Amino acid sequence: MLGIAPASPAVASASERVWALPSALTSTMPSARFAGEGRLTWFGISAYDARLWVAPDFTQRHFDRHAFALELTYQRSFRADDIVRTSLEQMRRVGPIAPETAARWEAQFRPLLHDFVAGDRIVGVNQPGRGASFLINGKPVGEVADPQFARMFFAIWLGTATSQPKLRAALLADTPP
Repeated sequence: MLGIAPASPAVASASERVWALPSALTSTMPSARFAGEGRLTWFGISAYDARLWVAPDFTQRHFDRHAFALELTYQRSFRADDIVRTSLEQMRRVGPIAPETAARWEAQFRPLLHDFVAGDRIVGVNQPGRGASFLINGKPVGEVADPQFARMFFAIWLGTATSQPKLRAALLADTPP
């Protein structure tokens, strides 16, 4: 069973914590602010810490209409193929994906990833109306230029149909509905 735990031992609201926006994003999202964080655990094993930065006009209900950055810091090793497979499985929770669309998204997303080890970071940036761009360990690696991919991909964490509602609540802790 997957669970949620605080990403840091400090007990403070999102607005009281100071997390710096990943430096590669400061020019593209200069007004972004930290919104929330959480840790995904699976059978008591930490998988990753997640942090969310949002644009000033961000709302939970219409998250896909706003610029934001979601950072995952891995706590253990993961194979890129497993990340792609699991991502597509979780995206199907949001809604149906035609097989040809899933194949296209996999073909675009898989080359952006590598096998991750503990401490590696991936940042996904929602680009409203355009798609999602990705950075790994601070370096841009590419994008999937499809707004539907971005909406369904980020809904894994931010959508109401997420398999992790406690993580969603933690990430969106300091954002309006």
